[in-house]
Amino acid sequence: MRIPDRWVLNSPIDEHGREVDPWQFNEGRRLDLDARLRLRVALPGRELDFSLTGLGIVVVHERVARVLERMGVRDVQLIPVEVEGCSSAYFILSVLSTIRCIDDARCEEVQHWKPEDGQPEKVGEYRVVAGMRIDPTRVGDAHLFRPWGWSVALIVSDELKRALEHEGITGTRFIEV
Repeated sequence: MRIPDRWVLNSPIDEHGREVDPWQFNEGRRLDLDARLRLRVALPGRELDFSLTGLGIVVVHERVARVLERMGVRDVQLIPVEVEGCSSAYFILSVLSTIRCIDDARCEEVQHWKPEDGQPEKVGEYRVVAGMRIDPTRVGDAHLFRPWGWSVALIVSDELKRALEHEGITGTRFIEV
């Protein structure tokens, strides 16, 4: 979102113009969608290879999909999506792998949901994670995953980071965790 003059994409809609549940794409489960999905451009600008919608849905250009395929990245689902006014192929990237790897002691700040917070379905999950650090021994050979309890983050291996940078993929920003 910090790239100047970048486009901004809305949440997906189906072929009838009805909004599709945006949260399902970040739940870490394989989706069986019958609808052809479309994304409207909320704010025109420079097209990016890697984008997030306003609600955090990951949208990638076919160049990113090719890098993932070439590297043998497992546990992802690439869902074809038509982007308004674009002839290029784009996909919603649904990351299926979740790893319990956040190293609470090394993070700047960590808060967990508690019963008194009034959201029983979230109790035990992270409410705040600032200055995230992970325990790399828990990650194994995963190249792309979300940390358990903090689905707003997307973690890539150093090898995948280098491959994306080598391809000149636009729209990414990497922070070492």
